[in-house]
Amino acid sequence: PAALPPALTTRLTAYAQEAIDFDPAGIGRAGQYHQNEFVRTDEICWIQGTAAVTTAWLNWMDCLKAYLNKRLFLGLFSYESHFAHYPPGSFYKRHMDAFQGESNRVLSTVFYLNSDWTQDDGGELVIYPPATPDEAVSVTPLAGTMVIFLSEEFPHEVLPARRDRFSIAGWFRVNNSTAQRVDPPR
Repeated sequence: PAALPPALTTRLTAYAQEAIDFDPAGIGRAGQYHQNEFVRTDEICWIQGTAAVTTAWLNWMDCLKAYLNKRLFLGLFSYESHFAHYPPGSFYKRHMDAFQGESNRVLSTVFYLNSDWTQDDGGELVIYPPATPDEAVSVTPLAGTMVIFLSEEFPHEVLPARRDRFSIAGWFRVNNSTAQRVDPPR
């Protein structure tokens, strides 16, 4: 599968593996943000578009946003994303991508940057359909694969990786503005 042009996937992979300083990931938002090694143990680096390759990524996702809005009338307003690195043994327990009490994250995206990945390497994304959670879908994190799902509807987790696993996780958002205050990403 090749969701993006192969050359861009190769550039993103090299950038993630060689040029990024990752920080330990946490859970929650704003004043509720904290690290919890029982929930997630990956490392992340938010994408700002300061390098040519990350600008190309954000431009590609902006085109996807326009396409989704035109075809599905979703009213997507913005996109935020980060590189994720799962060192061997790292995981992210079952969770939802929408923050409790907020509905601004509409679509979640995961794009994989791992060539030659096998099932023995672990690190699968497991998505639990709300109507039939016992019929979970498992996705092998193979380079070029993109997964898109509804942020508020699908609980999911990342199983422990047995080797370094790289991806880009992101969220298409709607504008939740109240009292003339726009809810910014992150």
